Formats: sequence, structure tokens, C-alpha cells
Amino acid sequence: MTKNIIAAVYETHGNPADVLRIETQPWPKARPGEAVVQMHAAPINPADLNAIEGKYPVQPALPATPGFEGAGVIVDLGPEVTNVAIGALVILPHNIGTWREAVSVKADELVAVPPEIEPAQAAMLKINPMTAWRLLHDYVELKRGDWLIQNAANSAAGRAVIQIAHDLGYKTLNVVRRAELIAELRADGGDVVLVDSEALRDEVKNATSGAPIRLGLNAVGGESALRLANCLAPGSTMVTFGAMSLQPLKIPNGLLIFKDLRFRGIWINKWYDNATMQERMEAFRQLFKMAKRGLLKAKVEKVYPLSEVNAAVAHAAQGKRSGKIIFEFNDL
Repeated sequence: MTKNIIAAVYETHGNPADVLRIETQPWPKARPGEAVVQMHAAPINPADLNAIEGKYPVQPALPATPGFEGAGVIVDLGPEVTNVAIGALVILPHNIGTWREAVSVKADELVAVPPEIEPAQAAMLKINPMTAWRLLHDYVELKRGDWLIQNAANSAAGRAVIQIAHDLGYKTLNVVRRAELIAELRADGGDVVLVDSEALRDEVKNATSGAPIRLGLNAVGGESALRLANCLAPGSTMVTFGAMSLQPLKIPNGLLIFKDLRFRGIWINKWYDNATMQERMEAFRQLFKMAKRGLLKAKVEKVYPLSEVNAAVAHAAQGKRSGKIIFEFNDL
């Protein structure tokens, strides 16, 4: 086994394509209670780019290796490890920095993945599908046939919402910015797909025959979020988990006074920090069941080697992509 690995590193905040560099590091060692994981895949998420830019709420000490999400195989164990075995495919914790060829991790923070799930798909289960699962379970008690509405429905989290909701029997009303996405999201299981516009409320009412919508999922903010809120039934809840427009949520007083809407938010990293391992695994088991059936398959637009990290993050920062940009690692 080689004595060195490469890792992506940044020493200052700024444009990711400018500040990231590749660094050679010693092969990690497994101390007591730790496992060495050889990485197989790691996606580039918006939060990764925000962290490198210095815009994320939690910042690691610099120099730092980015990457909130990833999966790999255990190749070495330190003393006192009993919960995982060499050869197991595992999902890494969000605070470790996954854009490196291998890393030593506390073994009790690893989540073992069933062998039926591809490593690249396992690498993308922790953030977007788990966010979707929590959005559909923690805020409004939905029954089969109930409607929910979301913007940015073509995002990775939005697609996961469609797939999970469809499997659970909930109906999704999906709002996008481009008409060419309609057929694609309908094929994924979206019940209704509409292009965002000032006429959204009337179009939603027509599409649902006026059925009440008690859950709204907002990943955009600004005017898009307001149009979503106007589609909700009285006493409903809107949960914000993204701000793609970089515009604040501006809610008219009337939506609070006359419709008694509730506005909530979720940060999935904080959910992981607060959840017990039993609570995490209970949710992962549900996601694994779906993934083994071919659901929750994230779309990938392009795969890069880590050595091309600057080109990869520049690609990931572009709009109108058809899927995720991910790193895949060669066997060392």
C-alpha cells in the first residue's frame, strides 16, 4: 500500500477554483477507536462551495480539506473497534473532509452500507435524501393522497423528495424555472410540475382541484418562497432548507394573521449533531431499503478525479446542470 495520499486543501477563503490545491500527505494511521477509510466517491454540494468561500455557518480551522459527504471502504482498524469490519463500505461523518484519498475516522461515527448499494450512490445518501426524509416526516403529519409543494424541484434534494413522497403515497406539486424539466420530473414520479410564475397560485389550484396543501418546501427564498406560501392552506407549514436566490424570505403580515402559516427551517448537519446514533440508523435503514429497490438514485453529470479538483468545483458552480459533479477515487 502506498505511503502517501493526495488531498484537496484550502488555506484561505475565496473562489473555490482559485484557492483549492492538491497536497500530498502521509497515509493515515488508525489510532484506538478509529478506522482508516479508503475513499471511493465524494460529491460536490453547494454547502462545500460555501464553506470554501467562507460563507458557511461553521468553519473548520485552516488549512482545511473540504467535503461534507462521501463513502469508502475500511482498510485498517485501530484497537478497540468492534462496530465495523475491514472491507465494509461506509458513509463518512460530515465534519471529516472527504476530498482526500484516505482518512482516519472515529469508527463509531461511520455508517455501514448494504453491499447492494453502489459506492457512488452511497456517497450521496447522507445529505439530500436524508434532508428529504426529514422534511417529509418532522413537520406535518401527511397521509397517503395528501399534497405538498416544493420549489427547486429539480435539485438533488427536490428529486429525493419526489422519489420518497411517491413511494409513501404523497402527491407532489413541483415548481421549476425551466419548462424542459417538466417531462423529466414527471417521469421521476412528480405528480404535477409547473414553471414558476406570477400565476402559480391559480395554476396550483387548477392542478389539484383546490385540494389543501399543508406542507411547503422552500430551497430558493425571495419571491419564489412567497409564491409557495400563497399556495398553502390555512394553518400550514413551510420549511426552508436552502436559499438559491440569495434573497431573504419576506412574508406579508396577512399570511400570518389570516392564514396562521408556520415557518420552519432545517439544517441537516445540525440534525445529525443532535440525533442519537439509533435515530440516525433508523432513518438510514429506511433510505437503504429504498436505495436497494433502485430508488434515490442521484443523477450524475460528470465524474472527476481528485487531481482535477479546480475544474470540478468550477463545473459544480455552474447553473443548469443535469446532475451532480462527483469525485471518484482510483484504487491506491
